[in-house]
Amino acid sequence: MTDRLGELTAAGVAVWLDDLSRVRLSSGGLDQLRREKHLVGVTSNPTIFAKALSDADEYDWQLRDLAIRGVDVEEAVRNLTAYDVRWACDVMRPAYDATAGVDGRVSLEVDPRLAYETERTVAEAKALWWLVDRPNLFIKIPATEAGLPAITATLAEGISVNVTLIFGLDRYSAVMDAFLAGLEQAKANGHDLSKIGSVASFFVSRVDTEVDKRLEKIGSADARALRGKAAVANARLAYERYTEVFSSARWQALADAGAHPQRPLWASTSTKNPDYRDVIYVEELIAPGTVNTMPEAVIHAFADHGEVRGDTVTGAYDDARQVFAGLESVGVDMADVIETLEREGVEKFEASWNELLDGVRKSLEAAVKGTGHPGAAAKGSAEAARKAGGNA
Repeated sequence: MTDRLGELTAAGVAVWLDDLSRVRLSSGGLDQLRREKHLVGVTSNPTIFAKALSDADEYDWQLRDLAIRGVDVEEAVRNLTAYDVRWACDVMRPAYDATAGVDGRVSLEVDPRLAYETERTVAEAKALWWLVDRPNLFIKIPATEAGLPAITATLAEGISVNVTLIFGLDRYSAVMDAFLAGLEQAKANGHDLSKIGSVASFFVSRVDTEVDKRLEKIGSADARALRGKAAVANARLAYERYTEVFSSARWQALADAGAHPQRPLWASTSTKNPDYRDVIYVEELIAPGTVNTMPEAVIHAFADHGEVRGDTVTGAYDDARQVFAGLESVGVDMADVIETLEREGVEKFEASWNELLDGVRKSLEAAVKGTGHPGAAAKGSAEAARKAGGNA
């Protein structure tokens, strides 16, 4: 049988899972994916955790203990999510050790309501790093303007960071600059740079969703011909910027001190339009030194029928620029697209977080009253969060 995921790995793409739950951990499902599907990393977000809380039985004992202790809802959420992420870090530890700390990482996001507050984001990142207490943890920080200095400050503390919610090229360049500044400060602070990891999560399918909506509204033949092309073009041009930054003298000085590059991570890789090939955002974004985080369905789909055609990124920069020129010519304002996506991305994760808080609050109340499964109270809130946040 063709080992398509093995071929993808050999082409330089790290296979990560965009999902986490206690059922997946307790059943051994995550470890099975690591052993059998070349899985070397895990990402999570507020929507994923809100959905996980609907697995009532798995969380009952911890919810009861938290209720007995009188823990407030926000601290309860930290305890619940940190428990799962710590466990996942232990499951992924073999991949971490085998890759000298490059892979085997598990991501935990700061409270998305802090996306526009730099100092509180840094404080939360430090608290979560201490709480999980695993070297293969990534703290997720959104790439808002307020997030950029938080990224630098967090890295300067020796804390590994997954920068999330990146949609545009200019913001991505700013993220890489924040990363380099953070490592420079970490070095000055005496931290071992070889222990600090980072990825930059560049969102893919949401770009097509937004651009295609605008192309449909324009309605011309030229506009319709551009459907389904913006996201891949955007990501390819991001990779071009990555290769420029990480071949610079500034980067080389950090590399000589033991630093690992901040790899581009393709996020939001499930296909939202059923007319598009279900593995398009994997096949068309194969390049050395990248990460692709996928829902489990996409992992299995690629294992079944994905095609590895070598590097599908670095030879396609001119084609990507032509796509952008075409979008401009038909009247798509990409700057407005990016601004819209960032704002909506933060709003969706905030909505999921609020639903998660509401679900945990109800579960704690149920535990105190001794009525039914404590976790069951979160189920309705989790479903609402899933609808609010959508797939990453």
